[in-house]
Amino acid sequence: MPTSDESGPIPTSGERAPPSNPPDIPETAGDPAAAGNPDKGECGPCEERRRLLTFLTLGIGSAAGASLLAPWLGLFVTPLTRTDPTEWRDVGSLEDFPVGRTLRVTYRDPEPLPWAGYAARNAAWVRRDGSEEFAAFTTYCTHVGCAVRWEEGARLFLCPCHGGAFYADGSVAAGPPPRPLDRYPIRIRDGRVEIRTEGIPDPRG
Repeated sequence: MPTSDESGPIPTSGERAPPSNPPDIPETAGDPAAAGNPDKGECGPCEERRRLLTFLTLGIGSAAGASLLAPWLGLFVTPLTRTDPTEWRDVGSLEDFPVGRTLRVTYRDPEPLPWAGYAARNAAWVRRDGSEEFAAFTTYCTHVGCAVRWEEGARLFLCPCHGGAFYADGSVAAGPPPRPLDRYPIRIRDGRVEIRTEGIPDPRG
């Protein structure tokens, strides 16, 4: 025969057991921050750290991007603000240029860009035909602007890009160049050879 004790009556056959009381759940069980998860819930220091890391990442990325873009921007902006003054450039003495020879000379850009380095040096071809008869040419083919070289054996300026060729006086010998090599003004002063750097045209016309 069923009996009862302190835990309550034992249901007889056909009777349902009364519901038991639910276990006590700590109030902090539903709080992610209190449960030890710093990525959820309210966490003041965590949010501040995330914001700081975001700002640092953006700042470093912006600085790196600016340092990479600065030289390229300078190529477009600087020509709009720079002036190329008319100047005569000393490229050597009369004795440096034997009669009948064509020599490559270099001179420094009067206003070089800070990052130009070796590119701050410009070049020209200087030919001496007589005692004081000189001609100076740009180093760029008039087709698309490739650098030409002087071949002493062939007595020609040759372009390596599309087969352009020029005679010693700069006139077109062969290939696609539409006009002769562009010239620099040149003069002899106190035994020195000088070329004027103003007005160098676009080699492509």
